[in-house]
Amino acid sequence: MTEHSAPRRETLEKLTPVLTKRWLSPEAWRLDVYQQLDGYAALRKAIGSHPDDLIQLIKDSGLRGRGGAGFPTGLKWGFIPQGDGKPHYLVVNADEGEPGTCKDLPLMTHDPHSLIEGVIIASYAIRANRAYIYIRGEAVHAARRLRNAVAEAYAAGYLGTDILGSGFDLDVVVHSGAGAYICGEETALLDSLEGFRGQPRLRPPFPATHGLYACPTVVNNVGTIASVPYIVLGGADWWKTMGTEKSSGPMIYSLSGRIANPGQYECSMGITLRELIELAGGMLPGHNLKFWTPGGSSTPLLAAEHLDVPLDFEGVAAAGSILGTTATQIFSDQDCPVYATYRWLEFYHHESCGKCTPCREGNYWMVRVYRRILSGQGTQEDLDTLLDTCDNILGRSFCGLGDGATSPVTSSLKYFKQDYLDYIEGRTAPRLSEKTLVGAH
Repeated sequence: MTEHSAPRRETLEKLTPVLTKRWLSPEAWRLDVYQQLDGYAALRKAIGSHPDDLIQLIKDSGLRGRGGAGFPTGLKWGFIPQGDGKPHYLVVNADEGEPGTCKDLPLMTHDPHSLIEGVIIASYAIRANRAYIYIRGEAVHAARRLRNAVAEAYAAGYLGTDILGSGFDLDVVVHSGAGAYICGEETALLDSLEGFRGQPRLRPPFPATHGLYACPTVVNNVGTIASVPYIVLGGADWWKTMGTEKSSGPMIYSLSGRIANPGQYECSMGITLRELIELAGGMLPGHNLKFWTPGGSSTPLLAAEHLDVPLDFEGVAAAGSILGTTATQIFSDQDCPVYATYRWLEFYHHESCGKCTPCREGNYWMVRVYRRILSGQGTQEDLDTLLDTCDNILGRSFCGLGDGATSPVTSSLKYFKQDYLDYIEGRTAPRLSEKTLVGAH
C-alpha cells in the first residue's frame, strides 16, 4: 500500500458525518449551540411516543452496539422486564481504555449533549428513572464537559422531574472510575459503580434482569446511545441507507499509526482499509502496510492481504478477526509484529484483575516468553508454549479480557511466524537487553 495524493471522489462519498457532524462547530458542547443544531428535537419527538414504539424503532433500525460486541441494541432494550415493580437503570459504558481506541472521548468532549439526549430517550424507552455515565478516570476534560452539559440539561428542564411536561422523571450521574481497563467489561463496571472492586460477575444472571443493585439494567456504549437521537429524528429506513444489510448505519473509525493524517473518520460500515487509508492521505512516505488491527489490540491482527475486507461485523468476522471498537492501528514494514504483540501483552498482564487463573497466570508467563524471544534467548519450543498457553486462556478465562489478550499472539504467529523465527535463529538483532530477562524464567 503506497501513499496517495488525494482521495478519489467515490472514496470521499463514503464519508458519512452523523455523530461527528457537530464536532467542528464552534463551542458545540454548549447547550445553546447544540439547540441551534437540532439539539433535543429528537427528545421532543420521542417523549410523545410510547416507550415500546421507541424500542421497536431501534430494533427496526438494526443498530448494533458500538462498544465491540455488536449486539443488537433494540433486542437488548427489549430484554428488560416490564411491570416487575423494580427500579430500572441505564448505564453508559464510557470507560474507553483499549490501546488504539479513541472515538468516545472526542464525542463526549465535542458533543456531550448528543450523548445526554440519547440517555434521556433510552431511559424513557426502558422505563428507567436513573442513569449513570461511567467514564474513565483519566478522561478529566471529557468528564468536565459532560458534567457541565448535565447541569445545563437540568437547568433547561431536559433532566429532573416532569421532563418537558411528560410526567417522566430522570436523574443522570456522571461517575469517574479509577482507571482500570477491566471496568470496561460490563459486569465489572457494575461492581465498580456499586463501590466494589471492579471484577467481572458470573453470568447468568445477566444485567437485563440482575444488573445494577440486582435490578434490570441496560449497559450500552457511548456511541450506541449517542446514535439514538439521530435514529429518532431520521427514522429507521434512513439509518439503514448507510452501512450494509446486517451492519447498518455509520461507524467512527479511529485511525492511528503509519498514515499521513491519523484521526476519526465516520463512514458507512462496510468501507475497506484501502479506502480508509486513502481518506487519511495514504501511508507515510517510505512505509508500506504490513499488519493492522481492525478493532483495537484485543482483535486478531490482519495483514496487507486483507486491505479490501469490508469493515463491518460480518466482513471482518469472515476474515478471521473482530470489528471490535473500530480502533484501526496501522503498522508498516518498519514495525515488528513480535514487539507490538509483546507491548500489548504487557498491557493485558498489567490490567488483568486477577480473578481467574488462566488470565492472571497465562498473561504473566507469556510476557516472559516474549521477553526471552526479543532478547535473543528464545527457542522453537517457546512458540509451542505460547500457542498452548493461549489455548488454556481462550474460552476458559472469566471474561473477555483473557480471550482478547490471546488474539494478537495467535494471529501474529499465524501471519508472521517468520519474524519470530528470525529472533530465535539470530537473523534479527535482539530488541531487548538480557537484563529484561530477570525473573522471566
